[in-house]
Amino acid sequence: MATPLADDVRPRATVRTDVERALVVTAHPDDVDFGAGGTVAAWTAAGIEVAYCICTSGDAGGYDDTPRAAMGPLREAEQLAAAAAVGVQDVQFLRYPDGRLTASIELRRDISRQIRRFRPDRVLTQSPEIWWRRLGASHPDHRAAGEAALAAVYPDARNPFAHPELLAEEGLDAWTVGELWVMGAPDERVDHVVDVTETFDHKIAALRAHHSQTGHWPDLDGRIRTWNADWAARSGLPGGRLAEAFQVVPIG
Repeated sequence: MATPLADDVRPRATVRTDVERALVVTAHPDDVDFGAGGTVAAWTAAGIEVAYCICTSGDAGGYDDTPRAAMGPLREAEQLAAAAAVGVQDVQFLRYPDGRLTASIELRRDISRQIRRFRPDRVLTQSPEIWWRRLGASHPDHRAAGEAALAAVYPDARNPFAHPELLAEEGLDAWTVGELWVMGAPDERVDHVVDVTETFDHKIAALRAHHSQTGHWPDLDGRIRTWNADWAARSGLPGGRLAEAFQVVPIG
């Protein structure tokens, strides 16, 4: 049974309607597809150009006897296929070591580079906070990616004097992101849901592309459907609908 959201955390955010480009920053291949695959598919269907910045190659993941040296390239290939399933072609891998990600100044710089390169109106990333109800969403790498992405959005990417080598050596001018979306946020932070009923099949196709991570699940569709149905019910959508949940942060 779905657990009702407290009145003070029911979806209420006002989101921008003039978004042309959105950048997704995550720790691992597959993170975006679990947390926001349906939303990304809806964005691309609406004509929004979406790019991914993946901080690691997921080389510490997997559930079979794939050699460790092969896991990173395999997961990158899976992410490229998954991205194509939801209409994304621009995928950049930063290749930090999986399981050892920290919100370092180097990671902030590298995410700022992608923001300045792609010039998004919106950035979607992971929560730097712990979500106690679903701890798996709060992997330390997820939180590090979220913290670094937040710092890249504000103040790094918009500040022409931060990471001066990006401008001096690469010609990447400062860029101000207008809106930040956070997935995997604690319940009390959630203030916006996206109805992904019509794009759910694209989300599942993307997740199936991550065979090294989901191939051992006998009922992938049912498992993910249950999660998304829970958010739809908790946010007051009609029965049978599916939703993904976010914290939306306007950037002044």
